[in-house]
Amino acid sequence: MDGSDQNVDLVGGYYDAGNYLKFTLPLAHSICLLSWGAFEWWDGYVKVNQTETLRETVRWGTDWLMKAHPERDVLYVQVGDGEIDNEYWGPDTDIPTPRPSFMVNGSSPGTDVSALTAAALASAATVFRLSSDHNYADRLVSHAEELYEFAEKAQPWQVYTDAIPEARSMYETVNYTSQLVYGALWLYRATQNQDYREKASHYFDRFNLSGLDTVPMDWSDQTGATYILGAQVDKTTNKYKHAAERYLDRLIGRDSGICDYTEDGLLWCGNFSISNSLVPAQDTALLASIYSGLNSSRKDRYQAFATSQIDYLLGKNRMRTPYVVGIHMNSPQNPHHAGASGGDDLVQIATFPLQEKFVLHGAVVGGPGKDDLFFDERDDWAQTEVALDYNAPFQGLLAFQLAQGAPDPPYVSIKEPRPAFGKHRPRDDENKVDLPPWFIGLLVITCVIFLAALGHFYIYC
Repeated sequence: MDGSDQNVDLVGGYYDAGNYLKFTLPLAHSICLLSWGAFEWWDGYVKVNQTETLRETVRWGTDWLMKAHPERDVLYVQVGDGEIDNEYWGPDTDIPTPRPSFMVNGSSPGTDVSALTAAALASAATVFRLSSDHNYADRLVSHAEELYEFAEKAQPWQVYTDAIPEARSMYETVNYTSQLVYGALWLYRATQNQDYREKASHYFDRFNLSGLDTVPMDWSDQTGATYILGAQVDKTTNKYKHAAERYLDRLIGRDSGICDYTEDGLLWCGNFSISNSLVPAQDTALLASIYSGLNSSRKDRYQAFATSQIDYLLGKNRMRTPYVVGIHMNSPQNPHHAGASGGDDLVQIATFPLQEKFVLHGAVVGGPGKDDLFFDERDDWAQTEVALDYNAPFQGLLAFQLAQGAPDPPYVSIKEPRPAFGKHRPRDDENKVDLPPWFIGLLVITCVIFLAALGHFYIYC
């Protein structure tokens, strides 16, 4: 049983994006995005009668995060050994052991992961308050407040991989600054306690977050998210608003030099896009969609950008491919997912079996290359991997579309098969991403919600 080596119960939760490993940090990031999208566009979920499925999906993650916080100054951040899992490709009936559990505590803290987990639980609390489950929301806030206090008081402030070197090759962060601000902002939204607003403002200034170089938000850095959330919840200052507009304009502007676009229109942010091209595009689209409601002069531009990225993901591209498994004949057929593949041989993951045993309905894959080409090869994790943080922004974007009364998504009218551009994607040194070999075993085993436009969107779990 997960956690038995430490006499704690760590059963449940989600495997992140790999072969049966659990990581607190990317899970917390994903819960934040899923909850944020739900809070913003609750009506989108209501329209398709999926509020209960949403709550169940969020709760499956938050129940585990609370399990991972058994004491005030203890947070479990990883279950499983990457080196062991690296050698396994097969079903979950024979997960390799041992499965060690790794924690941060008062003597070996993880400022980043503790603050981000506080953000996740606080953000989820806002969703459960929308559905009048105040008792559960109160539990979430209680854990969130303890975790944030732990993040602030445990010394030295440091990233969690300083305490847990086993995670460095997998989910390493380089700072804790954005997480401290993000956690305080979410706690302020969840509690309306002015102390958290003041903490967020103090840390934002202390760490000079508004002056940082513009990079896309991801699981390792929530700086961009602090701009948008701060602009939403703190009406005593314009500093978040100014930072948010500078951030979004630089990311989506075609002449900014920060990001550019593929020929078919996908936002492309250099090295951030190489290994999972749809993630920076989705994350930026989500933030732009949220902020569009705060600035009337930029509303149309930001919403048009977000819609263009959603349309691309759902089939408006030269591959005629919606990059969501199980919704169309051109959907990816070979997601990089050990449990779904039905195979049991790491060496033959690309060829055995020829057809995946299970369909991962609703899962978003990594996405195409900068040339807009997609080759649907199971061993090409950069294009076909699936992960929690790939789906988390997608759910909010679709709820946004539903709430806006958007027309049918592009794939509905696609009748032609995916075009062929060669059998295999070129993988020369220019395109190579130097990542640890354990990535070959990445998979997701999770229930994912897939929402789509009225009459054509379905729910898959």
